[in-house]
Amino acid sequence: MPASLTLDGFRADLAEFLYQRPDEVDLDDNPLDAGLDSLRIVTLIERWRETGADVGFVELAECTSFAQWWQLLAARQGGAAGAEA
Repeated sequence: MPASLTLDGFRADLAEFLYQRPDEVDLDDNPLDAGLDSLRIVTLIERWRETGADVGFVELAECTSFAQWWQLLAARQGGAAGAEA
């Protein structure tokens, strides 16, 4: 199993799909307003599930910021990634 998802890894994953550098990802941004569509979100979910984060599309869709996504992902890893945001 791959290593647990970290905040840096989370930012890097988002940056890849947003065509940004990881340090440009604003965790306060709304995922849909930032430019993610449902296909990209599903692809990210699959990637994050491989790290042990058990999240679903509907759960992420209910979140209004990348920071909320991170909190959910960190919690679903059993806290292994920490809850920093």
